[in-house]
Amino acid sequence: MLLCVAGLLGTVLPAGAATGPSSVAPAPPAACTASPGPARGDALKVLATARQAQRELGLNSVVLRVSSGGREVLTTALGQSMTGVPAEPSMHFRTGSVAIVYMGIVLLQLVEEGRASLDDPVSRWLPDVPHGSEITLRMLGSSTSGLHDYVTDPAFLAEIKARPFRQWTPAEVIGIATKQPLLYRPGTNWNYSHANFAILGAALEKIGGLPLDRLLAQRVMRPLGLDQTSNQYTPQIPEPVLHAFTSERGTYEESTFWNPSWTTARGAVLTQDICDLDRSARAVGTGELLSAGSFRTQLDPGTVGLGHATPSCPPGVCLLTNTAARHFGLGVIVVDGWILTNPSFSGYAAIQAYLPARGLAISVSVTKGPGSPEGNSAQTIAERISAVLAPGQALSMP
Repeated sequence: MLLCVAGLLGTVLPAGAATGPSSVAPAPPAACTASPGPARGDALKVLATARQAQRELGLNSVVLRVSSGGREVLTTALGQSMTGVPAEPSMHFRTGSVAIVYMGIVLLQLVEEGRASLDDPVSRWLPDVPHGSEITLRMLGSSTSGLHDYVTDPAFLAEIKARPFRQWTPAEVIGIATKQPLLYRPGTNWNYSHANFAILGAALEKIGGLPLDRLLAQRVMRPLGLDQTSNQYTPQIPEPVLHAFTSERGTYEESTFWNPSWTTARGAVLTQDICDLDRSARAVGTGELLSAGSFRTQLDPGTVGLGHATPSCPPGVCLLTNTAARHFGLGVIVVDGWILTNPSFSGYAAIQAYLPARGLAISVSVTKGPGSPEGNSAQTIAERISAVLAPGQALSMP
């Protein structure tokens, strides 16, 4: 049920921030439909690959869109959302860590405008955050702050298992992370922590002078035309909904409306459809919303070489994964030339991946069946599609 970064690797709201439904309401879904006519060429290969994976992995649904050079290769949906209800490309699903990528973009935009520096201490904007004078904005975005990941806390995990509909406050989840000593001196190592992005969202609100959902809408969603992307302050998902199911609590059950309030910054709990995910993959992978210099920083903010285990940051928490070829950037993952992110939450799994060398975007969302394997099956399908369309440069996650 974690927002997955594949082993590769709530905010503190300011006064006056929005507390009701997001102002970013999806437009009526119409444009995101299956590719017309019978599949041919590459589209036929992609379709056959997806169908085989759906059967092999026991997935309820597979929704995907592949584009090359900005032109559609295939858009399709396989399987069902619920019993007797076919999955459709226009259906909305949760895309957790995609919002983390967007927060990194907004941070870099604000830096470009001179409104902040990546090396500003967090305390400049959020004076009450523990260790705020030691941790910088760059460290939050690159996950090098040394903060514990609250989703590894046994009491927290027990609580979300027992009460999946609980509404979590930003202060609660941040407090779980900050009550623990830092894993290492900030900036000297790397470990993924959801707390980084909960705090970063609050800092962005201070710097940008707007609630986070409005910042993301102004600076990312609207410029890219992501009309089917929205933040939700509640477990609601806009219609039409791709329903999710999971066996996380021991019994296979519906998890569509389990509360995602703990997953990331309040104002960045996103749902999307597959066409928006494809558009997002291309925009992120080309640095469309950033200057060339900021795009380079997004892809490597200084994480290469970090991730080694120490006595306070043991194997399984800090991993030797940040190499020049494979590393975590400012909210994004870089793997052998691919630029991606791979959210996973309670029965939902997705990936947006872009290969600049070929202009190839692969976006997949899946929901699990009773016998589906652990892990992100959308990622598995994207890897298989990439091997068909980009032999020699196929995506391969560790």
